[in-house]
Amino acid sequence: MKNNYLIFIFLLVVISACSLGRKENSKNTAATVLMQQLEEVSSESILFGHQDDLAYGIGWNGIKDESDVKRVAGDYPALFGWEIGNIGDEENLDGVKFDSMLVYVQRVHQMGGVNTISWHARFPTTNNDSWNHTEIDVSSILPGGTNHSLFTAKLDLVADFMSKMLDEEGKLIPIIFRPWHEMYGEWFWWGTKTCSDEEFIELFTFTIDYLRIEKGLNNLLIAYAPSGNVHTREQYLSHYPGDDYVDILGLDNYGDFTIKRLDNIVQQISIVVNLANEKNKLSAFTETGTDKMQINNWYTTNLLQVLKANDKTRSLAYVMVWRNRDVDHFYVPYPEHEQADDFKQFVDDKMIYLLRDYTRFKESIKETK
Repeated sequence: MKNNYLIFIFLLVVISACSLGRKENSKNTAATVLMQQLEEVSSESILFGHQDDLAYGIGWNGIKDESDVKRVAGDYPALFGWEIGNIGDEENLDGVKFDSMLVYVQRVHQMGGVNTISWHARFPTTNNDSWNHTEIDVSSILPGGTNHSLFTAKLDLVADFMSKMLDEEGKLIPIIFRPWHEMYGEWFWWGTKTCSDEEFIELFTFTIDYLRIEKGLNNLLIAYAPSGNVHTREQYLSHYPGDDYVDILGLDNYGDFTIKRLDNIVQQISIVVNLANEKNKLSAFTETGTDKMQINNWYTTNLLQVLKANDKTRSLAYVMVWRNRDVDHFYVPYPEHEQADDFKQFVDDKMIYLLRDYTRFKESIKETK
């Protein structure tokens, strides 16, 4: 009986050590530093981000060091969003070459900015895009499923691409990875229409374990980002994969701006921030905007009002708006646009940080340590 007890204690120690080791080794030094910097900046200001900012904009494509944010505001965003949908092809689903994206990610890191990556994944068995619900059986791609190997093959492509995101010293660049976002909506194949709570959690946890442990990508900070239809803590957490798998609690919300319900957005952000504080995580407004700037002076009369609503909203680490494809699909005003001055007024607010603001902030942190 005594020997059995000792064996039991030994196993507990081994299991605990393995678990602790995973937590301690889940992030490299650069990722840990980024996490600390975002924590510190969130006590003072909010980083502004823009999807595909260096890749293209209104009337230009692939011009070195160009940026619609810079063209209007005189500086780059502090945070840059990228997309790996259609991984395995030459170009992503927005027409950005993957080889070029590597250059952009490295350039952002050299400038001192933050990179975040989303993945609008094609379903592994059909290769249909994220919005196609035809012939979807999420259980088939999970561990033990008949098509699991097809899913791991997709993850191998993701891991291979991310492993090439290296700085000048050959070290992995820290990345905020935002997979399987807006999971409470019905528009994606991993959403509520075709994916159960249990299936989603297994999809999320397997993805992160595979990339971090199997593939050794310890440079990833993981963002969990539901869509803007969560009004209680319980709703927000119904698909939550667990604290070991999430570094940033986020929110994607477009619709409430459209129906003029800013109070809904403030309420949802407050839920996110409260949960993040309880779990010792970061919080962020991970995706938002108004397409073609259809809401007049949106940046000052809507977004800034939300971000300044209370102590909770002011403590977000960053906010990111979507991309500028062309004059029929854009989220940052271009120089000739009638709302360009409104955007400049927004970024001139002392609470909003562009790249130079963020760089100066990091330098001030170094000086005080």
